[in-house]
Amino acid sequence: MADLTTETQPLSAFYRPAGSAPATWAMGSLFEQILSAAETGGALGMALVTQPPGIATPLHRHTRESEAFFLLDGSMTYRAGDETFHLASGDFIWLPSGLPHAFRVTGSTPVRFLGFTSPGGLMALYDEVGIPALERRLPGDDGLTMVAEIARWNEIGPRYGLQVVGPPLPEGA
Repeated sequence: MADLTTETQPLSAFYRPAGSAPATWAMGSLFEQILSAAETGGALGMALVTQPPGIATPLHRHTRESEAFFLLDGSMTYRAGDETFHLASGDFIWLPSGLPHAFRVTGSTPVRFLGFTSPGGLMALYDEVGIPALERRLPGDDGLTMVAEIARWNEIGPRYGLQVVGPPLPEGA
């Protein structure tokens, strides 16, 4: 019979029932950490992300991780390097490590997407910057203010290899 172990741990499936992922409010959004770096030996991180219309990230790059997004609901505009993409439900985008990128949630409804990072360590940044979600919904007055959160991003982000390199996408981009 074949040996089903690796040098560090036995091979086994990882299962997370619906609604049981640790949840964080960050960036005025809900991040449900479906799979953490700790659960994959660092290989992969995955989150179900819900963000309200109008949310926009600054132009930034990750020096350690590649990212991928699969849009489940809503729409967003994504700048990746010199290209601009208009994503809708069912669209996918992959961003190699080091590629400057930014996005803006467009339309009048929240977006929901699966976000992946490889390796998986970047997902812990949202937990460190944000606060535990009291419920599985977008934060309201019970979340952090953007002023407080931006200060935390600026302090904590560089430890995760996050480099801000420009402003957010303008509305209507």
